[in-house]
Amino acid sequence: MNAETITIGTSVREASASAIVRSYMGWSTGAGLLPIPLLDLALIVGVQVKMLHDMSKLYGVPFRANMVRPLIVTLVSGGGSIALAPPVASLVKAIPGIGMVAGALTLPALAAASCYATGRVFIQHFESGGTFLDFDAAKVRAYYEQQFNAAKAV
Repeated sequence: MNAETITIGTSVREASASAIVRSYMGWSTGAGLLPIPLLDLALIVGVQVKMLHDMSKLYGVPFRANMVRPLIVTLVSGGGSIALAPPVASLVKAIPGIGMVAGALTLPALAAASCYATGRVFIQHFESGGTFLDFDAAKVRAYYEQQFNAAKAV
């Protein structure tokens, strides 16, 4: 196998992984519309777990949901004000009247941004040969925040 074949294979696989992320961004948006505070957050994490399951198949990385869920929570929850935005948007739904509208306007977009950022982080990690066992959320937190902000801007 020459270098050209490896590059082509990697770009095709990365494009497939990006398509997986785009697909699950829609599911995350839908999960953010769930009117029940905190249950919406659990569903958003569940969508991301399923996304990483599909990506792990693509990259040939062993997958165990009970291992992946804490990695996602650690990655997403360590981002300072970024980490607080989805839970706050979820809890706003509990405010009578305006809360449901405000939550429905903000959480779906934040959920999609979080899904995108998580997906981009794991694409980068898997492309470099990483697995779930050697994933270090602290080392990729800045990249996560950059990708989250980029998705939020769109």
